Amino acid sequence: MSGWECAIVGCGSAFGTVEALLAHQVADHDDHDCEICGETVPEGYFAIKHGLEEHTRAQYVRHYDGDSGAVRERERVLEDVADALDPAVLEDLLSDERADALDTSEPAPATTS
Repeated sequence: MSGWECAIVGCGSAFGTVEALLAHQVADHDDHDCEICGETVPEGYFAIKHGLEEHTRAQYVRHYDGDSGAVRERERVLEDVADALDPAVLEDLLSDERADALDTSEPAPATTS
């Protein structure tokens, strides 16, 4: 991907890196209250990640008036971001206590001794 555009309604700001886009969504947009559980998360990518990883597809569709196509589109967003994201860079960009609350990395693989 050669650029990242903020898809939050009414924004459209563009960024050279996914980390800059995510930092923008955290810093420059209001938070999102999950319609399923009420948890407050940053709008955009982190709201999508929460909705699809913390809840079932059926819950997501029911509460967000979506369909399977909408779910697949958001799953593609999660994949694209995961493929491009460097969590350390994002944490540096955020550089405050919010960075600690954002689960941007995969769990470390278990090591055997």
